[in-house]
Amino acid sequence: MSEKRLSGRIALITGASRGIGRAVALAFADQGAQVICVARTQGGLEELDDEIRKLGGKDENKATLVTCDLTDFDAIDRMGAAVYERFGRLDVLVGNAGILGKLTPMHQLDPKIWDQVIGLDLTANWRLARSFDPLLRASDAGRAIFVSDGVADGVWPYWGAYAVAKAGLESMVRTYAGELQKTNVKVNIIRPGPVNSALRRQAFPGEEPDSIQNPEDITSWFIDLALPECTRNGEVIEISGEYASSS
Repeated sequence: MSEKRLSGRIALITGASRGIGRAVALAFADQGAQVICVARTQGGLEELDDEIRKLGGKDENKATLVTCDLTDFDAIDRMGAAVYERFGRLDVLVGNAGILGKLTPMHQLDPKIWDQVIGLDLTANWRLARSFDPLLRASDAGRAIFVSDGVADGVWPYWGAYAVAKAGLESMVRTYAGELQKTNVKVNIIRPGPVNSALRRQAFPGEEPDSIQNPEDITSWFIDLALPECTRNGEVIEISGEYASSS
């Protein structure tokens, strides 16, 4: 049996109840990680826990389930304190949770939707980085991976708050990575490209699901960036079909 690549690592994944987050949580657990799965829906987390248990292994507590609305920023701080209390460190942080909002002209966008999208897609990720920074530094090789989108570049009419949030996220991550250059922590961005997910189906309702990747097809990129031997920092890794490039 080959050695599991993330054996003994502690990893926290947001948006873990479905889509990319679920696939990453399963892949990390399959590679031996102790996964902390964060999502808003308890039912989705319990289904994920059942799948993780089916993977086998001696550790019956391989998955820790956390029901949390990440726009409750104080809850993020409490979660950081709880992880410190239990584990004393965090080896891998995956900031994946996000929402699309509404595709509409900027001048017609409901301010409440703007606040929701910016709150979850941008501010919550900063609060995660802020709260878990001491725990990542306590690791021998802390790794953080944030999920972005190609709309962070260029001009995307009607994508409003989502495009702004992803552009801001990438700027935030690059800034954070620069501040971590002399530490053992590495922080990177993944743009997954077209992936069959609820957000993708909302954005492109007429798209044929079989024409794009499934979340399980891209998990190897997350594993590579989560490894202690990963040396990349402050990079944007763009996945598209069978190839990827760093920006």
